[in-house]
Amino acid sequence: MSTAMQTSILPTAPHYVLGALPAVAAPRAPRVDDSQLIRRAQGGDSTAFEELVRQYDRAVLRLAMHLTGSPEDGQDIYQEAFLRAYLNLGSFRFECSFYTWLYRIVTNLCLDHLRKRSSRGRDLTTTLSSEGEEENVLDRVADQSPSGSPERRLIGRELRESILRAMHKLSPRERMVFELKHYHGMRLRTVAGMLNTTEGTIKNTLFRATHKLRAELADAR
Repeated sequence: MSTAMQTSILPTAPHYVLGALPAVAAPRAPRVDDSQLIRRAQGGDSTAFEELVRQYDRAVLRLAMHLTGSPEDGQDIYQEAFLRAYLNLGSFRFECSFYTWLYRIVTNLCLDHLRKRSSRGRDLTTTLSSEGEEENVLDRVADQSPSGSPERRLIGRELRESILRAMHKLSPRERMVFELKHYHGMRLRTVAGMLNTTEGTIKNTLFRATHKLRAELADAR
């Protein structure tokens, strides 16, 4: 497979960022059944894979950006996930949904990313500005409501900082399971499929994560 061919079918990250999607999404063409698209793509039809990308690009980018906490890292994982999906589509055996298979790729990439970032000891509440300087991500989410007094903004900021500190006490896998369940509203069975484990294991992981968070937030009061 040539590099040019790979590049031509891979997605370019959409212009929107997490939390800034339009209130009403632009209408899309009627959804084509995944199985039909996969079989066509496995047969060499690049337009079928492009359609699969269009059907899942928003969801994949949202997930990657949220789990990494970084638009830049999220977009890198978004690109890598679709590249891996394209290169490995021939091995897809329809034993699970394409949605689960694709999200498994994304979550594994995010897990690897979080583990590497944790091993480097970087403070996950900071990111690099466009000028290359570190800035606190909490500064980007100040209370802009008319009733947002300085006192209320301070309390809100302190609460967010406490939650972030508590989340950083979790292992990458615990954080992943907690966020997929509570921030993305996914069923534990779905999370188990994505992480290629049993629902019972995911329940135990979620229990540990919840217990750690409660303990950390209780100490912060």
